[in-house]
Amino acid sequence: MLFYRAAVDLSRSTLNYVAGLIRRHRKAIGSAWRRLNPGQQALLVLVYLRKGETFVELGAGFGVSTATAWRYVQETVALLSARSPKLGQALRKAKRDGLHYLVLDGTLIRTDRIKADRPYFSGKHRVHGMNIQVIASPDGTILWTSGALPGTAHDLNAARIWGILRALEQAGIITLADKAYQGAEGPVATPYKGKNKPASQKRANRSHAKLRGPGERANAQLKSWKILRKLRCSPGKAGHLCKAIAVLQNHRVAQAA
Repeated sequence: MLFYRAAVDLSRSTLNYVAGLIRRHRKAIGSAWRRLNPGQQALLVLVYLRKGETFVELGAGFGVSTATAWRYVQETVALLSARSPKLGQALRKAKRDGLHYLVLDGTLIRTDRIKADRPYFSGKHRVHGMNIQVIASPDGTILWTSGALPGTAHDLNAARIWGILRALEQAGIITLADKAYQGAEGPVATPYKGKNKPASQKRANRSHAKLRGPGERANAQLKSWKILRKLRCSPGKAGHLCKAIAVLQNHRVAQAA
């Protein structure tokens, strides 16, 4: 196997943040000596998430076994995911921050499932994957991500399963969503459907899209981390990966502000 120097487009602050989580976790569980220190483990995990490298490549690059690389990633993703807010917490913070509206959108995390795995096949996207629901602020900041459902799940059904519509109604926050959520209860506003719409509805749809557009960048931010472009792991882990990446992405934004 050949080796070469490489870079990952993340800041030292992000590395220190993840290393701090790992360091505190090791101290809490009384972890014995490990092959990699917290900073090296943090870098290994960030390379996995940001660049989507395989565990074999990670192990070779960091001088550990494939199994050890896998354990380091699972441990750190769990630590990051645990810091992701619950839905109620995210909505309460949105109200405290004075956000006038939110944006609800679904995204499909592609997997390498085979055609026999029908529950994972999305008819809309024509690929296998997992459905993730994302709530964002008007500027595209990720406020909350759901767990993962098979790709056959419709966005509206997924929102109901995760209790999103009920939580939004209780919070009383206007939420913009695309046509997939038409028929949603509560304060969810969707575009008008159908052909030959009157001019007033066309204007309303343009205004709706203009307001919703920046918030939908949240999904693009998630998928800027290459691991989410096509999962090679168990599909059930998509939710935890999205939550972990949302925590990292929001930390990057906070540091840049």
